[in-house]
Amino acid sequence: MNHPSEEQTQVIDASVEPLSVIACAGSGKTFTAVRRLANIRQKLGNHRGRVALLSFSNVAVDTFRKEYQDLGLSSNVNNRVDIDTLDTFITSNVLRPHAYRTMGAQQTAFLVTGGEAFLKGFTFQTDPYPRAINEMQVGIDAGGVYFCYSDIKSEMHRLNTAQAADVVHRLGRIGAYTHNLGRYWCYRTLADQPGILRALVRRYPHILIDEAQDIGTIHQVIIEQLVSAGCQVSLIGDPNQGIYEFASADGAFLSKYGQRDGVNSLELKRNFRSVPPILDLANHLAGRTDAADREAPDTVHGTFFVAYGKNDREQLIVSFQRAVEAAGLRLERSAVLCRGRKQADKLAGNKGAPGWGIVKRFTQAAILRERFKDYQGAFRLVAIGIVNLLVDAPNGMLAKLTSQREDQALRRLIWAFTRNPDMGLPGVSLNGKAQWHPLLLNRVKTLLAQINKDCGLTSVDKLGSKLTTRDLPDGPLLSTADLNGNNYRPRIRVDTVHQAKGESLDAVLYLTNKEHAEGLMNGVDTEIGRIGYVAVTRARNLFWLGVPANALVDLRPGLLDLGFQETEA
Repeated sequence: MNHPSEEQTQVIDASVEPLSVIACAGSGKTFTAVRRLANIRQKLGNHRGRVALLSFSNVAVDTFRKEYQDLGLSSNVNNRVDIDTLDTFITSNVLRPHAYRTMGAQQTAFLVTGGEAFLKGFTFQTDPYPRAINEMQVGIDAGGVYFCYSDIKSEMHRLNTAQAADVVHRLGRIGAYTHNLGRYWCYRTLADQPGILRALVRRYPHILIDEAQDIGTIHQVIIEQLVSAGCQVSLIGDPNQGIYEFASADGAFLSKYGQRDGVNSLELKRNFRSVPPILDLANHLAGRTDAADREAPDTVHGTFFVAYGKNDREQLIVSFQRAVEAAGLRLERSAVLCRGRKQADKLAGNKGAPGWGIVKRFTQAAILRERFKDYQGAFRLVAIGIVNLLVDAPNGMLAKLTSQREDQALRRLIWAFTRNPDMGLPGVSLNGKAQWHPLLLNRVKTLLAQINKDCGLTSVDKLGSKLTTRDLPDGPLLSTADLNGNNYRPRIRVDTVHQAKGESLDAVLYLTNKEHAEGLMNGVDTEIGRIGYVAVTRARNLFWLGVPANALVDLRPGLLDLGFQETEA
């Protein structure tokens, strides 16, 4: 896409005022939002205020920044443009400089990620066991602030407000907050310190928020605070992709925003991503009439359903891989998507790692590195392990190491350890107790000595008691079969629908049970239906729906009515 469409031009060139842009999947939201950002900044001329473009993931932010740079521009101080996540925005402008006063802390507020040892003293009680503070979520409704958590089925459970608030405020008094609680403290800070709110709006007179269907109740009240103080907020997104209902983010705020006085409501209804059969299905599910920019495909493209038995999932994935390759599509740009993380991990072969305590972090890291080539995930686990082996690690160190470009010297040391199986984190083919553990112990000692020399950080005493052989196998950490995975190579990505949201994939296999298949077929009025809609609209060329064989008789008529073709694994 080199030139904006007529619809996109209307959004890009609209006057500097609040907008509500309802955009279908594949409509070029990134392309449009970045050019809208540049247009606003140009129209503001010499005005010293900055314009922010915010989203909800680092991947989206990186894409926005690259697109902005491709325009020959840069997001920097002189350009007076900021592109970041919404959470990073509130962290840098509210939490770090100002929240400590509202929190009752004596130091700058800092983020904790859940791996810090001192957090053992900050748990909340659930039935039947206490949970870590980083699992606590916060929301706001007519009754005020509430605290909650989601279980393994993503069902929400509210906590006793007084008891949960006590834990939150005890943590706050030492200056610490989790990702979820950071939003709570931002809301509280802007309410308790109105001068900070006024200054923030003077600095950012206009803010654009992408993927606005992901705005939950706590983000919503922060946005309302900005709007009430005079900030012009524009939202762009697709309410049909609101799939974070457990966090009260169901697209409702975006759907209603365009009805407000002073908000200009526009739409993007041309899909540049999917072939017509996939878009026809998406339109049927969402009750929309979006137009396809692409031409009708070959017969190997489109929408198909396939039945599978309980023990046939692996064969189904292999058949899908072959169909992807037969269609001339890219396997590395395709995926098998599931409703839940547990099933995705099982199908991906991502089983639990051996070991206990800190050692388990290191075994998990080694497996991520060697089986899945996930160096970022391995680095984070190694960083957690190392930070927990330091005496009085600085506040927020773990968050800085894993989320930001700070502590460069320490990052380099941990990265080198993580990447190198010969000198750093040992390889998974070694015997866990007899070979892997002795190497780990000696190499961690060497690493900690270098950290002490370069960074002035001291390690704990009795390192051996922290790094035990408990639960390590008397054999390889990972068998050759597990390490090599399926004989049909390369192995296609298996992930959750939530993780793939925002992506454009050549081909998608959405693996469902009967409930999930029926939810998709019934449209977007429920979260299960919207999750199915997101799975469908990720696909550019080929979409397979995997349905249980024992439900095929009930499901087949409805699937055929939706335009699906039946195929076999």
